[in-house]
Amino acid sequence: MKKSNSVKMLTLFALFIAIELMMLMTPLGYLRIGPLSATLLHIPVILAAIFLGTKYGALLGLLFGLSSVWNATMQPTITSFVFSPFVTIGGISGSWTSLIIAIVPRVFLGVFAGLLFQFFQKKMNCSLAAGLSAGIATLLHTIMVLSLIVIFFGSEYSSALGVAQNALIMMLGYTVITNGVMELVLASVVSAALTKAIPMYSKQPEKAKA
Repeated sequence: MKKSNSVKMLTLFALFIAIELMMLMTPLGYLRIGPLSATLLHIPVILAAIFLGTKYGALLGLLFGLSSVWNATMQPTITSFVFSPFVTIGGISGSWTSLIIAIVPRVFLGVFAGLLFQFFQKKMNCSLAAGLSAGIATLLHTIMVLSLIVIFFGSEYSSALGVAQNALIMMLGYTVITNGVMELVLASVVSAALTKAIPMYSKQPEKAKA
């Protein structure tokens, strides 16, 4: 029974990896909005954390982070230097801190989603717990990414966007309200719907805690 359960978990994890890679290779992965990008790649990470536990969520988050570096390097925008040390845009180059911005918040996204679901699952039904966990984890991820951008590339980022540095926080707040809310709502709806549609996995994280 234990072996059968492990096979199911690995199969589902492989499915989430396949979805992540498929989205990366299509416009669904990164949606261009002017110089910025919104993404749907956080959704498989959250689902892996909810259905399989924090360990699998963190691993898929690592893949998400590496894909961010790849996307920023291969399809750069004027702000891609914050996600890739291999990009120079308008005389502004990325650095090793770009890897921190691209990867660390994505790994923590999986951890946050898994831990939040384990907490909320004890207090409400799985579908509601999944939606709430996905929304909060997405918001924390967005705030973490933008905070690291300000810490490591505040002046360079504002210069690339052509805004005063003291106006950067306001602009990033607008990004949270627009891109962030869209990503939050999508993650919440998809997570809640799938947890309800696939009840055989809805208790899985308790058995697969990292």
